[in-house]
Amino acid sequence: MIHRFLLPLGLCLLAAPLPLLAADAREFDSYTQGRTIHFDWNGAPYGAERYLPSQRVIWSFLDGRCVEGEWYAQNSANGPEICFIYEGREAAQCWTYQITGEGLSVSIDRDGPPLTLTEQASPQEEMLCLGPEVGV
Repeated sequence: MIHRFLLPLGLCLLAAPLPLLAADAREFDSYTQGRTIHFDWNGAPYGAERYLPSQRVIWSFLDGRCVEGEWYAQNSANGPEICFIYEGREAAQCWTYQITGEGLSVSIDRDGPPLTLTEQASPQEEMLCLGPEVGV
C-alpha cells in the first residue's frame, strides 16, 4: 500500500521545479525579447545583447564584432539560471539574474572571478555589427 503513495509523491517532487523554471524563462523572455540591452561592469560599458524571437541572441563587446547564440533556462545549485551558447563556443555560460525597477542585472561566478553586469539606463553607444572580416 505504501508503494502506491511513494511513486506519486516522488513524481510530484521531480516535477516541482519545472513550473518555477518555466515561469523564470517566461519572465526573462518577456523582459528581454525584442530589446537590445547594454550592460555596464563597475560603472563602465561592457557590452550589449540583442534578444530575438525563439530565444536567439546577438552579443557584442561594442567593438563592431558580434556573435550569435541562443539562451535557455535551467535550475542549478545557485537557483534559476539563464544559459547562453554562442557560435564558436562549446560550453554554455550560465548566469543568475534579477529584474528590478532599475533593470536587469546578471551574475556569473564560474570559470574565474565573479562578474556582475547591470543594465544601462541610457546607453551612449549603439550596438553595431560590422559583418564578417574579409581579407585578401
